[in-house]
Amino acid sequence: MVESDQEYAPDASDDDLDAHQVSRRVGGPRANKQIESAFNEVRRTWEEVEEGEDGTITKTIDSLLQQGKRKRTLKNTTPLQRGIIRHLIIIIDLSSAMTEKDLRPTRYLLTIRYCQDFITEFFEQNPISQIGIIGMRDGLAVRVSDMSGNPSDHISNLQALRKDDPQGQPSLQNALDMARAALFHAPSHGTREILLLFGSLLSSDPGDIHTTISSLVASHINTTVIGLSAQVAICLTLVKRTNPHSNPQKHYNVALDEVNYRELIMRLATPPEAHTQQATSIDDSNASSLLMMGFPSRVTDPKPSLCACHSRPTSGGYLCSRCSSKVCSLPTTCPACSLTLILSTHLARSYHHLFPLQNWTTVLWSHAISSAHKHKTLCFGCQAPFPTHPIKTAKQVSKATLPTKPAFSDARNAESASTEPSMPHLRRPRADSMSQRQRDEDQTISESGRYACGNCEEFFCVDCDAFCHEIVHNCPGCLSREGELMARNEELGQNGAAPEEMEGLVTNGEKG
Repeated sequence: MVESDQEYAPDASDDDLDAHQVSRRVGGPRANKQIESAFNEVRRTWEEVEEGEDGTITKTIDSLLQQGKRKRTLKNTTPLQRGIIRHLIIIIDLSSAMTEKDLRPTRYLLTIRYCQDFITEFFEQNPISQIGIIGMRDGLAVRVSDMSGNPSDHISNLQALRKDDPQGQPSLQNALDMARAALFHAPSHGTREILLLFGSLLSSDPGDIHTTISSLVASHINTTVIGLSAQVAICLTLVKRTNPHSNPQKHYNVALDEVNYRELIMRLATPPEAHTQQATSIDDSNASSLLMMGFPSRVTDPKPSLCACHSRPTSGGYLCSRCSSKVCSLPTTCPACSLTLILSTHLARSYHHLFPLQNWTTVLWSHAISSAHKHKTLCFGCQAPFPTHPIKTAKQVSKATLPTKPAFSDARNAESASTEPSMPHLRRPRADSMSQRQRDEDQTISESGRYACGNCEEFFCVDCDAFCHEIVHNCPGCLSREGELMARNEELGQNGAAPEEMEGLVTNGEKG
């Protein structure tokens, strides 16, 4: 029965009832203003839908899809030092709090599905890294999957969790101790990270969890927490102490819905930035040094033989370049000599984080239909036709004749105009100096459906923009220009051109 703050007064008058009334207002008008502002922050997406000229909302849906692609594409392209060899432990809450259905179908099933997608994306972007999975249930830490670089093993172990139901209370201290023990033997040249997916509001710990947090700090382990219920004080303390050089809001977030939950998890696929530590806290084991790796060759045996990693009979595999032991898949560590075995393609795929592809810029109609670029009616990547310029009405033409920018009134405005880039038709996203309003403008879709590379000035569609930035990590226009330049240099070299002439061509090609 729900408790009541009021007392029953039989046969009482209205004045007596008013005297017995208990006020439930807490915080006064300030609390009411906070509640009102919270409701005002709700985004009314139904008001953004507009009908097109044909009476459908197809144009609005297409624009929303393009905005989502453009938002995923725009990232910070500042070259930073990042750890490309990562060692990540995923801690999943398997307690009874994961049975809630605020995230459909349940927190438990949605977390397992998103973890499977994250592991696939993680090894696509970090092929020479390793992952381990730990669960929390009944006040204990359960090892779900050992530390390895094989995504199929992790996914199969996660699928086996669907048979079990979440139960009990989580133990954050036991899980962190097990994660620290798994990362203890990780080499110093790689990163040590923990991703905590926490759905409960409490932790049943056997001892002092602050001692465990101090051990994580001493072991140089970085922690990221994604909450499913609300912000927990001990999780915030964990993030602040293990990430002293970063903003806590970057490493601790609470999922708002299913889409935001996926975005928070997938954000961890990008390697973290390497922060400079104080000289007093750096020991000899963390000093930079060369790393020995082996590049084994693929072999196929006429008869099955046992592999050194699983002791299973296989007919194919890779031979270690040092001890000739056979392993099933790459990348991995040789079980016999502990040599890191990878392919050259794995190493190449890890370098795109260190040299990211620059963000492409939106193209205005005034430049798309100009005489210099009027012939570019097809996407340079997929050869898909661009949309044609819409016919302007008389009202739009009258608006276009009006001055859009005021004349410069002082020398300061004139100086700011002289410092603008030479291509005014491109809105180039700046790294850190741009304001929030400029960031929002750059996230909008291009009015002409064209996106231009700042180096080669070729035009691409939004699908090629997303594909080149998320998958290829290279610009087709720049690569084709480099190929033409190399072929031209080879032709001049065969014809006996002077070295000074070839050097000048290379310099002009880079500038063009």
